Amino acid sequence: MTRLLQLSLASLLLAGAAAAQTAGVRIKDLTFIHGARDNQLVGYGLVIGLNGEGDKDNSYSKQTIANMLQRYGVKVDPTTVSSKNVATVIVTADIPPFMKDGARIDVTVSSLGDAKALQGGILIQTPLLGADNKVYAVAQGAVSTGGFSAGGGGASATKNHPTTGQIANGALVEKMIPVTLVRDNFVDVNLREPDFTVSARMSEAVNKKFPGSAQSVDGNTVRVAVPSVYQASPISFIAQIQAIEVVPDSVARIIINERTGTIVATARVRINSCAVSHGNIIVTIAETPETSQPLPLSQAGTTTTNPRTNVNVEEKKGSLVTFPEMPTVEKVAQSLNALGVTPRDMMSIFLAMKQAGALQAELILR
Repeated sequence: MTRLLQLSLASLLLAGAAAAQTAGVRIKDLTFIHGARDNQLVGYGLVIGLNGEGDKDNSYSKQTIANMLQRYGVKVDPTTVSSKNVATVIVTADIPPFMKDGARIDVTVSSLGDAKALQGGILIQTPLLGADNKVYAVAQGAVSTGGFSAGGGGASATKNHPTTGQIANGALVEKMIPVTLVRDNFVDVNLREPDFTVSARMSEAVNKKFPGSAQSVDGNTVRVAVPSVYQASPISFIAQIQAIEVVPDSVARIIINERTGTIVATARVRINSCAVSHGNIIVTIAETPETSQPLPLSQAGTTTTNPRTNVNVEEKKGSLVTFPEMPTVEKVAQSLNALGVTPRDMMSIFLAMKQAGALQAELILR
């Protein structure tokens, strides 16, 4: 497993170096147009048909069922309603821009109460509201959880999250969210990852195709003036801008996830000349209890067990290895793998290098 992780690290580093040498990337893949954004929707509803897996008899579940029945002309006392086959849920969805009336979007259904599972349940008609408390979609359909929960008195088994599910194309768009792409004959192109270098390169690339039209506002936004010939229909102009290629840039960064043992480094990582020595201390503790018994046919004495613990401490030898200056990420990967250390040891080495000032990269620990 350690060797595989080391090879995976080398592969990721080499892939990052190769990506840095690519000719260019479309603006479309690096940015989004200001105004063309998703919006979040949320709703509160009921999932029925749960065969005894629903909410316990809590007050808000009963009240919700009573309110639903009242909509259909059935007036009942909430205290007399049983909610064993019903679960109160929160329904969430992201509605993309330009979605017209009648289009469908996916929704996520999550249990709000103490239902055991939503498997096999049906979400009844649930309005989905935006941040302005207006209804933009209505959700309904069979909930797919992709998991289960089963058990008896002595054992149980659970797969995935049975209290959260999805409905593919489960919401019907009722109202289009207005989108404004052009303001005062300008289009703002926003980077997904703000960077001054990429912003400047984008502005330069756009100006080569449409001279004098683009200006970098900051590290996140390039403002492009819409030519008069495209002002009546700017969509074609935006499509041409998104097709322009630029050479992306990245910061020198190493991300370490100690929980999973994952190390990811960008292609611009550099290490100055330094020397590294890394050794491990292995402590072995063995419990070998000894049993003492009285002699055969003896009239006195009892059988006793005496604890016996053996502790062995072994410190592996570590040599001081000199690292020359490493200007490429390939050499960094090769030198660290040549030490024969584990990924978790690499984490300690990177941290020590950073503290010594030899690692010329941002180090992020998660």
